[in-house]
Amino acid sequence: MGVFSFLSSAGSKLFGGKKPSEVPNLQSLIRDHVAKIGLPDKHIHYWLEDEVMVVSGWVNDKPTKEKVIIAVGNVEGVDKVEDRLVVGAPPAALTRAADGLVPAAGDAAAVTAEAPLEAEQLPTREQAAEFEWSSRTHTVQKGDTLSKIAKEVYGNAGKYPIIFEANKPMLAHPDKIYPGQVLRIPALGEDGKPID
Repeated sequence: MGVFSFLSSAGSKLFGGKKPSEVPNLQSLIRDHVAKIGLPDKHIHYWLEDEVMVVSGWVNDKPTKEKVIIAVGNVEGVDKVEDRLVVGAPPAALTRAADGLVPAAGDAAAVTAEAPLEAEQLPTREQAAEFEWSSRTHTVQKGDTLSKIAKEVYGNAGKYPIIFEANKPMLAHPDKIYPGQVLRIPALGEDGKPID
């Protein structure tokens, strides 16, 4: 979907009131935040490009891709996140070398995400676009509950557990949502179950 907009005045307070561009250890703060939530912290790179948080790398599946983007956007101070994540394993030609991650001819070792890759080694916008979102997003308004949102998007308040499950591990309890938070709303198949 490209670039997503978020409410910069809502979310986890990682930056101590600073703008992302003023935070010296931005990548590690975001990576630690994503890992603390319980999402993957390997094979994903974060950086700021023209005041947009760029998230690029590799994840195992579409729901994880969507959750990582939403988790980054639900940080106070972040108002735009560009999705450059692709579904699948990193290329086998990338490996750890003494000076960081570099291509290694004939080496099939897995890449780690402890050092930044060169931009040309990361997935492009075009590659990320091949893995379109099947979910949509909803920005929580004052007075919203998961039941109210489920009634609005699915026509049935009793389907709130679908939204809750789709936002785990970011949500620990169905009643712990806040205004400005962006939630993942999965599309439902004909059987009434989430597609992804």
